Parts: sequence; structure tokens; C-alpha cells
Amino acid sequence: MFESLTQGLSNALGKLRGTTKFTEANMHEGMREVRRALLSADVSLEVVNSFIQRVEQTALGRDVLKSVRPSEQIVQVVYEELVNLMGPVNPAIPLKRSGPTVLMLCGLQGSGKTTTSGKLAKLLASQGQHPLLVAADLQRPAAIEQLKTIGAQLGIPVYSEAITDPVKVCLNGIKEAEKTKRNIVILDTAGRLHVDDALMKELEAIDRRCNPQQCFLVADSLTGQDAVNSSRAFNDALELDGIILTKLDGDSRGGAALSIKEVTGVPIKFVGMGEKLDALEPFRPEGMASRILGMGDVLGLVQKAQQTINEEDAKKAQEKMEKGKFDLSDFYTQLQRVKQMGSLRGIIEQMPGMSQMLGDQDDPEGEFNRIEAMISSMTPAERAKPELIEHSRRRRIARGSGTEPHEINKLIKQFEQMRSLIKGMANQSMMDRLKTMMGLQRSGALNGMAPLNTKERSKRGANISAEDRRKARKAEKQRKKSNRKRNRK
Repeated sequence: MFESLTQGLSNALGKLRGTTKFTEANMHEGMREVRRALLSADVSLEVVNSFIQRVEQTALGRDVLKSVRPSEQIVQVVYEELVNLMGPVNPAIPLKRSGPTVLMLCGLQGSGKTTTSGKLAKLLASQGQHPLLVAADLQRPAAIEQLKTIGAQLGIPVYSEAITDPVKVCLNGIKEAEKTKRNIVILDTAGRLHVDDALMKELEAIDRRCNPQQCFLVADSLTGQDAVNSSRAFNDALELDGIILTKLDGDSRGGAALSIKEVTGVPIKFVGMGEKLDALEPFRPEGMASRILGMGDVLGLVQKAQQTINEEDAKKAQEKMEKGKFDLSDFYTQLQRVKQMGSLRGIIEQMPGMSQMLGDQDDPEGEFNRIEAMISSMTPAERAKPELIEHSRRRRIARGSGTEPHEINKLIKQFEQMRSLIKGMANQSMMDRLKTMMGLQRSGALNGMAPLNTKERSKRGANISAEDRRKARKAEKQRKKSNRKRNRK
């Protein structure tokens, strides 16, 4: 996500790292690179100009602390201005004290509006609410059936009617919610391929008659400035309360996310981060700004983990780790739980520094799948005691997982290193653990534990395989020699 923008800003700010003191001259030079990075990311020109102006004024007017390098100061200023550009945001939905709260979703065709209706319903249901979905998109023939399918998957009721008046469908849907004690109604309205008078009149009629408490525009982030322009048009007609930006996980530029709030005055409240129905998140400008600058989003990662990982199971796993009883079956279970948190690339982007370490060429999803395949090809006894896995077993596991014997050997060594490291840190404080990990990273001790990327695997695989073959030949010679000695006796 936002790879090109992150790389561009990193290069631009990197040129200021050798600066011992800021002047207007070197500030303008650095900001020229930042400006180029933002424009390449399809950020609106007016937004870029005002952003650069604010950063320069803030940075030049701020006293640089003796304990802070000028380059660190400018990163802090850029971070603060990015947060201001996208925020403030309050994604909480105020609920009515009596009667159902009505949420109206609108947008162009292809923006993911119907799927987002289901995602929003699931998110609200997970918070203890009782939503009802209303199929009011009567323009697209498959929209009603699609929403019914989504509702069935989620266990959330869907209201629909075989009539041609969307206003009546919405009004009757609200009445149905009152009868069935559903406290939130989500109206999935019709879209068009582009903004036109017929669409706006229909949406204005629904807005006027149903009086929704919140009106959200669903916009496709991949359309860049088109998403910004359509947001402005919809806001002029409906006075939007917020924007739901979809397909953000596939957006390498980020122009829409950085421009919409500044251009329309309407905040992004939720973002779609994948195709699954649980891939809708409240938007956090602080976390997004941190990720754009390559610093990760630890808070967002913790919140995601809390939603998907059972606290009791996590505690049991930690106890086994600390006692050194953590085996490959436990490791496999943990891999499965991490995958439940969503896209591995997205999780890695939320870890400070990990995105830069992986680069664009690596495939974390593929690496996880390879590890899972290797562990799945082991017997329960081998998972419990990896030391049992000698040469013939390695070859069998490799055949079953579509890998090479040296990769099985490498996985076992990495696992043993990780298990020893965790056990050694069991009685340390959190700060001491962090210091230990940072020290190991600086010394290069963890380099052998990092998964090989595709290029390294192809380059080093032949050498490791040859080494395995030499060891096997040596062992075979030793066995034959021992047999000859026994025969002479």
C-alpha cells in the first residue's frame, strides 16, 4: 500500500539527513523532492501546494532542539502535517436513543458499495449492534441477489421488494427494522457509471424522505483524482458525513486518501483493506501517516490482533514458549492465526522497518505457504521433536511439500534458534527484550533467521544442496567402511 509514495518521500527526506542546519535554501531543495513524490502519487496539485507551504513555514519557524537532528525534525513536521491533512476523524457512529439509526451508502457503480454495505454491517454486528441491510439498488439487476448472498454469509437479515421505487423500499425497510427490533438500517442505494442528474435526484429523494443520520460515500481509491472529483459532486448534493475508501490495500499511490479531506472537507471514516467481509477498518490518520513514512502502525496492528487472537490461547502459547516446550505444531497454529489477521503484506507494513527490509520483490504470502507445506508434511512426532528429522526424513518431507531438503534443514535450524531466543528472554522485562532484539539485529545474529527471498533461494540453493550431497556421500562411505570392518572380523 502506497509503495511509490513511501519510497518517494523516503528518498526526498533522505537527502536532508546530512544537513546539520536548516536554511531556506536547503529546505526548498528538500521540499522540491517531497513535492515531486506527492505529485507522482496523484495527490491533487492544490493539496500539494498548500501542504508544502505549511511544512516549510512550520519547519523554518520551529526551534530545533539540540538533542534532535534537523532531518528528524523535518520528518516530525511532515508526519504532523500528513495527520492534519487527513484528519481529524471520528469514525464512531452516533446511535438514536429510540428507533433505528439509518445509514445511507451511495457511490458510483464499481466502487464496491454493495460489498461495503455487508462489511459495515459485519463491523457493527461485532460491536454488539443489530443491523438490517436494505437492498435499494434497483438499477443493477444482480445487486439485490448479491446483498442477499452477503447477508446470508454474515447471518444478517436483508430487506428487499420486487418494486421499482427505491424510496418506498427504503421507507418500508426502516419500518421492518422497527418491527424486528433492528437498531441500525444500512441503505444500499443505486449507483451509476458516472455522476448524472437522474442519480442525484434519486439519492436526494431518499435523503429527504428517509432522513438518514449518517450519509457515507463509497469511493474507489484506485481511481485517484476521479474519486476526489466524485466525492465533491456527491457532497454538493447530499452533504456527506463521511467517506468509505475501498481497495486501499491495492493502492500504490495514495492520491485519493491524501486529497479527499482537503478538497471536500469530508473525512475518510472507514477504509476497505481487502476482499473479505471482515476487511473494513476505522480510518486512523495517525496510523496512515506513520505507514506512509515507513514507520509502521503498531497500535493498529495490536488492535487487529486483539480482534482475531483469543487471549487465553495466546497466554497458553506464551507459557509454552517461555518453558521451551513450543514445538512446530504450535508454530503452525500461530502462523494460521497471523494469516487470519488479514493480508501478510499489510501486517508487515504495520511493523516498523519491516516493509523496507522486505522490499518490493519478496512474497511473504508465498513464504508462509511454503513453511506451512513443510510442517504439514511432517508426522506429529517430527513436529514435536524436530531433532528426529535426519537425512531420509528430510527428503520425504521435501517431496511432500514441493521443496528441497536443505530448506527443511534451514527451517528446523531457524525454529530452534527462535525457540532458544524466546526461552532466553522469558524472564526479561519488555524493555530488556527490545534491547536484546535490537542488539541481535545490529550484530547480524538474526540474519540467518530471515526467510530467503526468491533470488537468494535460487542463488544459494545449489550450494546448499551440493553440501547436503557431500555430507550424504561422506556418511555413505563411513557406513561402507564400517561394514567392511565387520565383515573382516
